[in-house]
Amino acid sequence: MSMLERSSGVFPAVCPLDCPDTCGLLLHKEEGKIVKVTGNPNHPATKGAICNKVRHMADKVHHPERLLYPMKRSGPKGSGEFVRISWDEALSEIGTKFRRLSAEHGSESILPYSFYGNMGALNAEGMDRRFFGKLGASKLAYTICNSAGNAGWKYTMGFGGGSSPEDTRQAKLFIVWGGNIVSTSMHQAVLMEQARKDGATVVVIDVHKNLTGRRADWFIPLYPGTDTALALGLMNVLFERGLTDEEFLKQYTVGHEQLREHVKTYTPERVSRITGVPAEDIVKLALMYAETSPSHIHIGNGLQHHDNGGMAVRTVSCLPALTGQWSRGGGAFKSNGAYASLNDEALQRPDLRPNPGVRTLNMNKLADTLLTLEPKVHGLFVFGSNPAVVAPESDRVREGLEREDLFTVVHELFLTDTAKYADIVLPATSSFENTDLYTSYWHHYVQLQEPVIAPVGESKSNFELFTLLAQEMGFDEEAFREDPKTVIASALDNSDNPYLNGVTLERLEAERFVSLDLAPKASYLERLTTPSGKIELYSEQLSRMGLPPLPTYMPLVEGFDGENKEQRKSDYPLMFISPPNHNFLNSTFANVEKHQSLEKEPLLQIHPQDAAERQIIDGQMVEVYNARGIYTLKASVTDLMLPGTVVSQGLWWKGHLADSKAVKGRRLANALTSSRIADMGGGATFFSTTVEIRVLN
Repeated sequence: MSMLERSSGVFPAVCPLDCPDTCGLLLHKEEGKIVKVTGNPNHPATKGAICNKVRHMADKVHHPERLLYPMKRSGPKGSGEFVRISWDEALSEIGTKFRRLSAEHGSESILPYSFYGNMGALNAEGMDRRFFGKLGASKLAYTICNSAGNAGWKYTMGFGGGSSPEDTRQAKLFIVWGGNIVSTSMHQAVLMEQARKDGATVVVIDVHKNLTGRRADWFIPLYPGTDTALALGLMNVLFERGLTDEEFLKQYTVGHEQLREHVKTYTPERVSRITGVPAEDIVKLALMYAETSPSHIHIGNGLQHHDNGGMAVRTVSCLPALTGQWSRGGGAFKSNGAYASLNDEALQRPDLRPNPGVRTLNMNKLADTLLTLEPKVHGLFVFGSNPAVVAPESDRVREGLEREDLFTVVHELFLTDTAKYADIVLPATSSFENTDLYTSYWHHYVQLQEPVIAPVGESKSNFELFTLLAQEMGFDEEAFREDPKTVIASALDNSDNPYLNGVTLERLEAERFVSLDLAPKASYLERLTTPSGKIELYSEQLSRMGLPPLPTYMPLVEGFDGENKEQRKSDYPLMFISPPNHNFLNSTFANVEKHQSLEKEPLLQIHPQDAAERQIIDGQMVEVYNARGIYTLKASVTDLMLPGTVVSQGLWWKGHLADSKAVKGRRLANALTSSRIADMGGGATFFSTTVEIRVLN
């Protein structure tokens, strides 16, 4: 009897959230309903520990506001007024509209817009890619999260994987650079604490003394977007004082002599002016890094969300090479996703696409895509994402979603802020109602999820939805008739990835989680995929792109540093940072009462010096504004960041806040953020935002 057929019991599962940890779970089911979620103590990486977000997952799965059936818009866009329709009616209308749009405007007038609201390979990047590929729709560049940093790492290291979690446990110096891992990677935080108990020193470098910064032995605050300069200052000291591993540099890197000359201009005194970090602290950190082995650097998501974000990650990722940490048990981590790389050709079937040269649209530019792009997008299909909240320039995104000539479909669990603008809303299953394959971009285990509960209401998975739409559109290829297990087996068959050796569907069905084959990791430094096969301190690729081939600090387009003080005299003199809070994951859980009660309300953290200059007192309602929009929330006066920086954690749904008339419609952080594209990878620039603040009258 399958897990689905058994009405009660405890069943293995996988956390589907966009989080490095990809926890092993146990679902406690009674009479067909999940009543409790706990960690699986047998999972080798996560060992039974889970965060509150997952612990309360049953409240999300069985939330009273779950969408239960398809609906069609009956009122103005954004009103949330819908009437119930059948699945047959919904599929027929979508098929009819897509055929008409393709005939009148071309198939590229249709755009799928998704991200990793569910990290399962099949439901995040499987049948949907096949369907929209065969349809000939415009492609989406999935760049809203980590693309700039991943590109920066790639130009230095090539292979998209670094230190294994188990390696970091042995660190004697643990540096968290731009990441709040207590909130976003709790199991790495546990390993950090275990290393500290064995004598490791924990250093946190960030613009905000978040929960991780408060646990540090040494917290180093800096101005937003100046991480590259700080890393170059460390390099200056390492080279100047003869603290580099010359044998390692000669054997495993290219460009170390050019870099040695290049960093001479980044003296501690100059870098201090840029970053706000005292010169003596720059020297102290460099000496600590040179003298401590193994040393591990955990590169977070924060520093990449700037105009110079790719270069920032590229520069920090050079540091382990300078001290030879890769051969001393140390190193760095940005993402370990490449260790479990699947057979994307088999999973996504790009061969089905009739127009491989079709345009690719950057998801960070959704506002421009909907309002100014030519030829126009006339059809938008949203799933696994809530762009009305998470996309930059959210006021303009909503203006685009209001277009009457834009046919919008949203496949969701809830009537999100985005879904309220849809013409057709379709109910989605939760991950615990699906079959799916999960890899991790942190640990080295592949996991299988099989359905534990029946689909709630009339909900359907992404995989099933796009299979049905393919039938509606008359797509008769075998690729649209494959069942989930067949697709999983094909995705695991990747001869280009030796780390997948021995990971099979049969083993996953029997064991639920299977370790990658880590034997090839012994030759990690020989397996780098840069053009030279070495760590590229000098990158010819970047030179050909018109970017500096050596790590180079480039000031923000919108922002300031200690050498570029003009911005502080402008109309918008404060840097605005909007990192995740502890109890939401982007906009996920913002509609769950327990998580709302834990976070209470949006807050703007402002330094006492900046508050005094504006006569703002703690607890006062304020307006944060720039030329893009207004965000209204309560001020919290604190010294958790340097003067000139303000911080608001968390993305709140406008529809789940008790707005007064004075603040109606002004509760979105991303109303302020720019849709400019970062230097590498097409990444987002959420944190390169300047604002001013005034007391709300």
